[in-house]
Amino acid sequence: MGRPKRNVLAAAESSMTPPDELNESQSLARVVKAEGNNLYSCSLPDKRAVIVELAERFRNTIWIKRGGYALIDLYPIKEVKGRVEGEIVNVVRDEREWRKQKYWPKEFVRVTDDDDDDESNVGKMPPSDSEDEE
Repeated sequence: MGRPKRNVLAAAESSMTPPDELNESQSLARVVKAEGNNLYSCSLPDKRAVIVELAERFRNTIWIKRGGYALIDLYPIKEVKGRVEGEIVNVVRDEREWRKQKYWPKEFVRVTDDDDDDESNVGKMPPSDSEDEE
């Protein structure tokens, strides 16, 4: 018999809406990579790298992709044991809604692919006008 899907739905719904404000120990972070065993390497807005663990309610229900965003709660310095410095308490799923909040860091700018003026197109062949030239 399969597992009940209540946990999955509850975890997904709780991460859809951003909180109205953050505590002083909370911060938004960009997920850099999965370290394994529910640990993630994240980058804070001030470019500091931290290792955080995924909250138990999200384990095996919500997956975080590299480059995504998460709301983390950093432990006080006195309570840091080992290399884990905090916990992921919410996962940003609807990024558009989260970006509207006043606490969204300016350092996390949206990356768009439609910039034709960037240097990534330098040296590439322009698209040909006709495909049937043989």
